[in-house]
Amino acid sequence: MSDSNRPMTIPHVVPATSRRDFLCSAGGGFGAVALAHLLGQNNALGATAGADNPLAPKKPHVKARAKSVIFLFMEGGPSHIDLFDPKPKLNEMAGKPLPSSFKPVILPMGEADAPLLASKRKWKRHGKSGLWASDWIPEIAECMDDIAVVRSCWSNGLNHSTGMCQMNTGSPLAGRPSLGSWVTYGLGTENQNLPAFIVLEDKKGRVVNGPRNWGTGFMPAVYQGVPLSASGDPIPNLSTPKGVSGARQRSKLDYLQWLNRRHAEPRKDQSELDARIASYELAFRMQAEAPEAVDLASETEETRELYGMDQKETESFGRNCLLARRLVERGVRFVQLYSGSGSAWDSHSAIEKNHARLCKSMDKPVAGLLKDLKRRGLLDETLVVWGGEFGRTPMSEKGNGRDHNPYGFTMWMAGGGVKGGQTIGATDEVGLHAIEERLHVHDLHASILYMLGVDNMELTYLHKGRPERPTQNEGGPCMKLITG
Repeated sequence: MSDSNRPMTIPHVVPATSRRDFLCSAGGGFGAVALAHLLGQNNALGATAGADNPLAPKKPHVKARAKSVIFLFMEGGPSHIDLFDPKPKLNEMAGKPLPSSFKPVILPMGEADAPLLASKRKWKRHGKSGLWASDWIPEIAECMDDIAVVRSCWSNGLNHSTGMCQMNTGSPLAGRPSLGSWVTYGLGTENQNLPAFIVLEDKKGRVVNGPRNWGTGFMPAVYQGVPLSASGDPIPNLSTPKGVSGARQRSKLDYLQWLNRRHAEPRKDQSELDARIASYELAFRMQAEAPEAVDLASETEETRELYGMDQKETESFGRNCLLARRLVERGVRFVQLYSGSGSAWDSHSAIEKNHARLCKSMDKPVAGLLKDLKRRGLLDETLVVWGGEFGRTPMSEKGNGRDHNPYGFTMWMAGGGVKGGQTIGATDEVGLHAIEERLHVHDLHASILYMLGVDNMELTYLHKGRPERPTQNEGGPCMKLITG
């Protein structure tokens, strides 16, 4: 797939040297743009027509279990030891310092020697698999037979900026493409009338690092994520103005594209120009399909209630989860949802109040998403990923909170080739360190890519003469996660 990172071919335009030359060149240019558009729409050139389309569907390296990904990101760091990883020993040792037998850690708030904080949760086994879930997530608990809980995740990001950066791009340092961008680059999209990679924030503009989380780093900007609004019109300024016909708008766009390509011809190293040109074309095509895709009015009242849209606490995230289902249903490759934009899951104090509210806001919508995908026959081809940038410590902070914990935390996956009803790996007796079947962020990313049919070591992008890979030449898929 490395040859698919070629720049878009831009027809050469001879600079006008006089008014007569300009008119002649312009006339020919308009015709060429119109012809190219028609040939592209009708695929009249066969394989050649898609050769210069960076988002054309591409063949996977291995058998693809999933077609799409929905990544549910709990921003700020949800507490694994209060949700999916029960630790009876933690409650026995509560109020005491962490024994010296545990490997020491560095914490951002510097309270590694603080006493252990008990978990007040009530735990039950659920489903035929008997997986554990706490009373904070009663709705997700009903879906445990479809979920693979990975209790042994770990990362290198100690604070939110580095943790978010690594969970999204594989590196705690800025400058690399996001996972969604790698997926879009490696596989393209099956629906040319919608963005391949879409981002839904529950509070627009609040996510730590912002667009860097769904950016393309050193790859062409055309692969970046497209954020939609969480309230009101998800895609602003999409509707055609009154009194403007489709033919008139097409003519204006053709002229604008001709000017843009003429400007871009001597500036081939600036991928943002190609991305802007492609975005205008996509916006034009989206006017036909996107309004229907994001129109929730067509959903039944029962479906809206399933996602919690009838309740104030769950309406916002429920709406985004329902939008995510509608988007993957229409061929969008990668959808990322943020719960708690602005690190709301961060619980340095008052974790009981903080997590109770946030779990309430996402539990029913997430369970509704899993149930809805399953009953529509979409769960088998849609990989759902849940987690944050890290977990929380067993040690207390400010007496009633927990600090950041990148040393051992939980994420889970469902659908899309995942073998549900199992737990993978383990943390130590108090949930501080991952100790069994440890999975680094690179391994998690490699697993997600593998279920989409992408080999993380074969997918390359040549950057300054060096072949770059999504997991930085590290990591591999966890085969225990994957069905045969």
